[in-house]
Amino acid sequence: MADPSSYRPRPGDIPDSPGVYKFRDEHRRVIYVGKAKSLRQRLANYFQDLANLHPRTRTMVTTAASVEWTVVSTEVEALQLEYSWIKEFAPRFNVKYRDDKSYPYLAVTMNEEFPRVQVMRGRKKKGVRYFGPYAHAWAIRDTVDLLLRVFPVRTCSAGVLKNAARTGRPCLLGYIGKCSAPCVGRISAEEHRELAEEFCDFMAGRTGAHLRRLEKEMTEAAEALEYERAARLRDDIEALRKAMEKNAVVLADATDADLVAVAEDELEAAVQIFHVRGGRVRGQRGWVTDKVEDVTTGALVEHALQQLYGEESGDAVPREVLVSALPDPAGPVQQWLTGRRGANVSLRVPQRGDKKALMETVQRNARQALALHKTKRASDLTTRSRALEEIAEALGLDSAPLRIECYDVSHLQGDDVVASMVVFEDGLQRKSEYRRFRIKGFAGQDDVRSMHEVITRRFKRYLAEQERSGEWADGEGARAGGSPGALTEDDGRPRRFAYPPQLVVVDGGRPQVAAARRALDELGIDDIAVCGLAKRLEEVWLPGEDDPVVLPRSSEGLYLLQRVRDEAHRFAIAYQRTRRSKRLRSGPLDDVPGLGETRKQALIKHFGSVKRLRSATIDQICEVPGIGRKTAETIAAALAQAAPAAPAVNTATGEIMEDVEEAPLGAGAGGAGESATAGAPDDRRGQET
Repeated sequence: MADPSSYRPRPGDIPDSPGVYKFRDEHRRVIYVGKAKSLRQRLANYFQDLANLHPRTRTMVTTAASVEWTVVSTEVEALQLEYSWIKEFAPRFNVKYRDDKSYPYLAVTMNEEFPRVQVMRGRKKKGVRYFGPYAHAWAIRDTVDLLLRVFPVRTCSAGVLKNAARTGRPCLLGYIGKCSAPCVGRISAEEHRELAEEFCDFMAGRTGAHLRRLEKEMTEAAEALEYERAARLRDDIEALRKAMEKNAVVLADATDADLVAVAEDELEAAVQIFHVRGGRVRGQRGWVTDKVEDVTTGALVEHALQQLYGEESGDAVPREVLVSALPDPAGPVQQWLTGRRGANVSLRVPQRGDKKALMETVQRNARQALALHKTKRASDLTTRSRALEEIAEALGLDSAPLRIECYDVSHLQGDDVVASMVVFEDGLQRKSEYRRFRIKGFAGQDDVRSMHEVITRRFKRYLAEQERSGEWADGEGARAGGSPGALTEDDGRPRRFAYPPQLVVVDGGRPQVAAARRALDELGIDDIAVCGLAKRLEEVWLPGEDDPVVLPRSSEGLYLLQRVRDEAHRFAIAYQRTRRSKRLRSGPLDDVPGLGETRKQALIKHFGSVKRLRSATIDQICEVPGIGRKTAETIAAALAQAAPAAPAVNTATGEIMEDVEEAPLGAGAGGAGESATAGAPDDRRGQET
């Protein structure tokens, strides 16, 4: 616990202007980001008598070890910078709304030759039109099933489409009239695109024109005695009306608006958002957050709007944004929304009529969501706290281990030896901190030496970062408002391995624990506890102890250690399999300099196997599109150096089977990548060390 007066800047050093400030802990990790109209007045609030502070604010300022700020010109700039820093640093004391699922959207891929209607989740893609979000994927499929009678747009995958075009036969939906089958030429690409545009118009709320057109066609067919066609049109009209009934009209003036309501208590808050388009509720979503700071309802609404519209692929800002409470001040937020939309946005609290009634419905949903969340999470919070306390008691720690790192070694009969490091903070996974290692110090299988190497490499990096941090702290940058410090990269992100754990867990028994402890001792680190969890009897081993610590089978502490160990094992296995797969799938062309994936595929298509390519002349290789003479000579030289595969032998006769083809060349191209987990471009999971 730090004394805030030890790092409090002098009031005269703090500018009396708009800006954004960051609190950092002793390891230079950002723990809180805030904005202010006047930095001097806002920061002064943090350095008053601790007894007057909100409990969570008190915890934050006593956890912090320094504060710094950045001056901006306007409150709108402060709002934008605050959001970008919260997204970049993920401070533990900031409001972060979360949910246990990604909401599905109804998407129309207008960027394809034959647009496809499908359910999509995750980041939005350019050229795709989205409708929603919906609470459940089945709600989207029910709606689409009704609309395909009238707008038979393609819904099949790229593989099904390609296969249908190759065979000249459409899929089942094409036979039953729920796809116009552009794959086999029943309609042209232009006609299919027009059909997709009509589908999008209907989903966007422009329904009247389509219904009037169908009713007119039905009447004309009946007058022309085309009763079967008239009956089909009648059924189409009924299907459209059923689809419309699923989204009842809530605002009679065909308003486009988002309604945001917050329900809160002392500890947590829930936000509910209704997306209204064309006067109809087109989607709904909800988030929850811990109130780890003393924040008003208006500030909670502001954070929700930042998360909703702040991402590059975030939701489009509608003409009206109706909220249960206005941010204070509301002007900068409204200006920011207007800038995001490119046109005026009305940000207000509805006072009367249908909009107020709908806001009360959204507010009621928020209260119910908060009550349900608290019911589900109450036992979870208690359980995690009890688990950490049990671990601290069993291992003789001074305090609960809020950060636990676990290491595991994986290999296959001594080949492709790798290790993993997973991180749990406050009993929960922190996947952005996961790391993975290739064993470099020796070849072959030796789990003890591997564990020693991994622990040594990880904590050597930690000591290096601490040394750099100390050098920085002795310089001019240590003053408040200075540079981010040595524990951050040039782009401001925290450096890898700069944050130490309170407990290191290794997957294994006494030998692995001893190796980990020896590695730390060699580095002079004596303030980090070490234990091991052996799989056979789930015994907890401590360094230098002849007997293990046996936790009760019903112990929450043992269950948490098992989860940490199993996650490390899973992560190590995934990486080991990735490396093994890549090694086994590699081909002789993988080491040819300048030969990329496209030209490898061209060689595969042209020759079909390594054997045929190896026997080809340089002139024949030059016939492949994109292959010049110099590249052809390099390919021929690389194949000549590579040992050819042994000829296949008929085990029954002993004869060499001359006609057996080798596996296609370049089989490793495009194989499994280096990363064991998928993530966003800036996701640090699976970084190799």
